[in-house]
Amino acid sequence: MRVTLAYVSGMRLTNSITDYDERWPSFYRAEAKRLRPIFGDAFVELHHVGSTAVEGLAAKPEIDILVVVSDPSRLAQWQAELLRLGYRRGGDLMEGHHFFKRDEGGVRTHKLHICPSGHSQVSRMLGIRDRLRGNLSDRRAYAELKLRLERENRTGIAEYLNAKAPFLDDLYRKSQGGLKID
Repeated sequence: MRVTLAYVSGMRLTNSITDYDERWPSFYRAEAKRLRPIFGDAFVELHHVGSTAVEGLAAKPEIDILVVVSDPSRLAQWQAELLRLGYRRGGDLMEGHHFFKRDEGGVRTHKLHICPSGHSQVSRMLGIRDRLRGNLSDRRAYAELKLRLERENRTGIAEYLNAKAPFLDDLYRKSQGGLKID
């Protein structure tokens, strides 16, 4: 487990889950402004997703950004421009869900998801985010789960992601049934 290393442009560099930082939305907006022009006329929407998009939720300080495009056929062109902004290609998460990551000082600061309009991951990421934003008990349960999994993790990120997947699947199912606001 790595502890806080430094700050870059006001963003804490750490691999650990931290308390919610009210600056995360502004970090998203600043990065969205840099990213938006890359996609030209294929751009449809840009969203802040993941745990840093949920006010009050503890998270690794990694800003997740979802870009929805009308036509992903220019991915190679975008990849060159993203590299110029510090993003490198990660493994695609599934067919049509393209993943990029940006690190500072060896610590992940941003994750970029590029999906075509109508892709199942668009509704999944937005549904989970909105469910967590609108349901305090789910938000608390997710924070507790993430902190427990981080403490118990023995083999790395794949173990952590696999262990929280059933909870996220359940949140997505709940999001499809409508939001319950508490």
